[in-house]
This record gives sequence, C-alpha cells and structure tokens, in this order.
Amino acid sequence: MPDTIRQIRPFVSAVLLALLGAALGACSGGDFGRTRADMRSDDMHRWLGAEVTSSVGLKPSQFQLTDEERQLRDLAYPMIEPPLSRPAWKSVFGDYKPLPSPWRQKIVFDRTMYGRTLIDEPHRSHSSRYAQLIEDVRNDITRFEPFFASAIRVIDLDRKRDASMARVSALSPRERDDAVARMQENSLIVQWVQQCLEQRVSSYRWALERLVIQAPDGMAADADRLIGELAAQTANPPVAAQPPYGRAVVSKG
Repeated sequence: MPDTIRQIRPFVSAVLLALLGAALGACSGGDFGRTRADMRSDDMHRWLGAEVTSSVGLKPSQFQLTDEERQLRDLAYPMIEPPLSRPAWKSVFGDYKPLPSPWRQKIVFDRTMYGRTLIDEPHRSHSSRYAQLIEDVRNDITRFEPFFASAIRVIDLDRKRDASMARVSALSPRERDDAVARMQENSLIVQWVQQCLEQRVSSYRWALERLVIQAPDGMAADADRLIGELAAQTANPPVAAQPPYGRAVVSKG
C-alpha cells in the first residue's frame, strides 16, 4: 500500500502543476484587457494610417514611422475601440483586432449600443453598471491629455516637414508623395479620435439617462459630472487636425 501511494504522489503533483500552468496561462492576456507584452510589436498600430487614408481614397505612406508617430497610433487605439465592444473572456485573453475608420463604415453610429450592452450584460447590479460607466468615462478623461499632447507634437513636426520640402534638393515625386501621405495619415488619425470622443459622450449620456430612469442612484451625479468634463474637453481639443489635402472630411453619426 505505501508503494502504491508513493507511485500516485508524483502523478498527482504533475496534474496539479499542469492545472496551475493552465490557470496562469489563462491570465496571460494582460491586465485590464490589454494585449499582453509578448504579443505586441513596435508597429502593431501602423495599420491605422493605411486604414484612414484608404478609406478616403488616398494612398498610405511607405515611410517608416517615427517614434512620435508610433506613439500617436498607440495612444489612439484605446480611444477608437468602442468601450464594452469585447466580451469579458476576450478581454482576458488580450483579444485585438483592427477597426474600420469612420469614413469607411456604412452603418450610421448607434449611440444606444453602449448603454444597451451595459444594461443588458448579465450578472450586474445597477450599482456596478454605474461604476462601469464612471470607469469608462474616467478612462477617456485620463487618456485625453496624453493623446493630444502627442498629437500636438506630431502635427507641429508635420508643419515643419511641409515647410522644409520646398528646400530639399532633388526631392523625388515618390518622396514627396510619401511625405504628404504621412501628414494626411497623422491628421486623419487625430480626426478619427475626435469623432470617437464625440460619439462616446453621446453614448455615455444615453446610457446614464436610461440608468437613471431604471434605477435612480446617487452615483448618477458623479457620472453626470464626469461626462460633462469629457464633453468640455472634447468640444475644445488642444489641437485641430486639418482635413486631408483637397478633400473635406465629413463625420458620421
């Protein structure tokens, strides 16, 4: 009998070790729904530039991204990905997917989608719904300043780039086209974020109104104050991106 126990112990230990490894692996998607570090790459958001330019009939730049342009794209993605757009289990595993630009989307922006998802999500109390709304709005407020600080730097450098092209010796047509395309990309990415912020404010207000009539709570005042703060920031961005050359950009929704 003791021999049998000694034989079983290593097997049980191996099983427990395997289960522990699986549990840790399930948490490797990263904290707070972020894609884990080993799944990231320096240019993982480069596609944003190609998406915005192609969606308005322009060609993307073939230039490599500068550090500032890369940071602009990295900071833009969390602000263009709709809140509550991923199921919780996908957030755990760090799900990541490209998104269509607002100039490509055929479906008109639905300001009720966020609120309906928040309210219909199972196993949530009304207080937790208010808490989720407050957290989402606060996250956008927190992201606002870093993104637009990056946008200011990028657009300022683009102005200098534009002014210097006339003085570059033997500038080839391809070099000029790529430089212009990169400036268009950067401007459109900033406009994309601006549109998404306006849409989020509208969505958050709709969600709060429905929560108030379904389950009045003192937390509604905090949510309303934060939404007002985000709306004020959005209405007065520290930098205004220009429409792409020769084309007026019209926002949907």
